[in-house]
Amino acid sequence: MIDPPAPADQTARLIAVVGATGTGKSDFALDLAAALAERGHSAEIVNADAMQLYRGMDIGTAKLAPHERRGIPHHLLDVLAVTQEAAVAWYQEAARAAVEGILDRGSHAILVGGSGLYVSSVLFDFRFPPRDESLRSDLEAELDRVGPGVLFERLRLLDPDTAARVDPRNGRRVVRALEILAQGERTHGAALPDAPERWRSPEIIGLAVPRDELVVRLDERVEGMWRAGLLDEVRALRADGLEEGVTARRAIGYAQALGQLSGALTQTEAIAQTQALTRRYARRQVSWFRRYEDVTWLPAPAAPLARTEAARILGS
Repeated sequence: MIDPPAPADQTARLIAVVGATGTGKSDFALDLAAALAERGHSAEIVNADAMQLYRGMDIGTAKLAPHERRGIPHHLLDVLAVTQEAAVAWYQEAARAAVEGILDRGSHAILVGGSGLYVSSVLFDFRFPPRDESLRSDLEAELDRVGPGVLFERLRLLDPDTAARVDPRNGRRVVRALEILAQGERTHGAALPDAPERWRSPEIIGLAVPRDELVVRLDERVEGMWRAGLLDEVRALRADGLEEGVTARRAIGYAQALGQLSGALTQTEAIAQTQALTRRYARRQVSWFRRYEDVTWLPAPAAPLARTEAARILGS
């Protein structure tokens, strides 16, 4: 059951900062927390980027280093080893627990990230079908053996509505849909439920950048990842078992860096692939978050608007 909305006299709020990768969500969340603090309201940040859950995956995820967090408490960063699987049902429980704890302390909880399903699992009434680890393992092995195309065609025949909403290149999402169907369950369709109930009456802020500008930003960001030492980061993570990880090894940028280290890709090819996949991912993020209702959309960079937003949220 969805929890009832917070009473009107409770000032602590759940605030979500969403948008495509490269729009400055992390920095704006810090600015917003600082603006709230200026008005006597504390805030804490909850990560909603699936890959920032992983320890050691820093450069390729643009994760804020501890010294960049301005002393503001952050939750659900660096909580998984690269050999563990990031599951959205697990994340929903962990993130909502973190939010509840923050609100109970009388602070605002700022949920920040661009992983659409992860964000939605917190904000909306998402209920997740059961998992079957043996079946999942078999499907993952088949994915590695034959690639996502064969599995997607199977999904398309079994559940065309879900297949129409799933990226055919997203092997993990295809595997999860097939796992659910094999158990006789209905999939959530990798989409928002119809007229979704909201959890904790969240205030949702979206950051937007014109498409042409965002493409330039993203391409430059990927090149900067390689200059900043992504290959060295991936070498270290490989020693920690990155190549055995179900989720982490497929992350955009990390998969391509692994390809470069193995000799399957040149650096030029690895960067170009990462840029293309990042642009495609950003388009999906924009499409996902544009379906949300009652979002306050801000042009990025949005730092100059943090004080205005803090005043609006507080009703002053």
